[in-house]
Amino acid sequence: MLSILFTVLKTKEYPPEDILAFREKKKQGIKLMLKEFLTHFTQMPTTMKKLGLIQFFSWFAFFSMWSMANPAITEHVFKAPFPIEANFNLTESDQNEMFQQQNTAFQEASNLTGSYMGIYGLSSMAFALLLTLYTAKRKISQRMVHLVSLVLGGVGFISIYFIGNHELLLYSFLLIGISWGSVLSMPYAMLAGAVDEKSMGMTMGVFNMFIVIPQIIAASGGINFLLSFLDNKPIYAMVIAGISLIIAGTLNLFIKEE
Repeated sequence: MLSILFTVLKTKEYPPEDILAFREKKKQGIKLMLKEFLTHFTQMPTTMKKLGLIQFFSWFAFFSMWSMANPAITEHVFKAPFPIEANFNLTESDQNEMFQQQNTAFQEASNLTGSYMGIYGLSSMAFALLLTLYTAKRKISQRMVHLVSLVLGGVGFISIYFIGNHELLLYSFLLIGISWGSVLSMPYAMLAGAVDEKSMGMTMGVFNMFIVIPQIIAASGGINFLLSFLDNKPIYAMVIAGISLIIAGTLNLFIKEE
């Protein structure tokens, strides 16, 4: 914490190149900001639109995981779904005992699921580190790295459906972590080469809409709507996430690298 504070205090601030123009813009406030936002949104480069579509499917997939992975894995892999209390007559000893057993099994499965999900964060960091070391000496095709990473993540999601031994979830989340590391870096690297540096801040702000919108759609019923066609089984949310990531990866073929 102290090291972060020290870094912030030591970081130099550079004034705008045209301080008078900057002050004039500041006076106009929100009105100018909205005008610039609408201009950037309506006139976004073709590459940005394509990357936005990739981001849409990518973030829809990961939001599906964050919201549905626990019920999907506990029910499908561990065979320990969340017990609904209303289905048991807890005044009867045998029913109460059965409920307690199922609840304990679910809690244990849920804890293990959380542990496995932590793996994707670790693998994403490892992937980012390896990518940094590699690109320090060699050039890469950003779109192909992103394509392969997303497809691997898609395979990781879909593989959960076929897992019988929960220990194999380790490999599923390793693959998912690779895609997560790419989602957090590659789209921005590709976008940086396709937009004007002077408007980079506003462009990135507009671009982040493609992160927010899919999550809003997923949270407001998008996932449940899709699951309604698939017997409402949570495990199919992982399959949908996998297909979504594979679609996002394939869309990289339409990106022209700058």
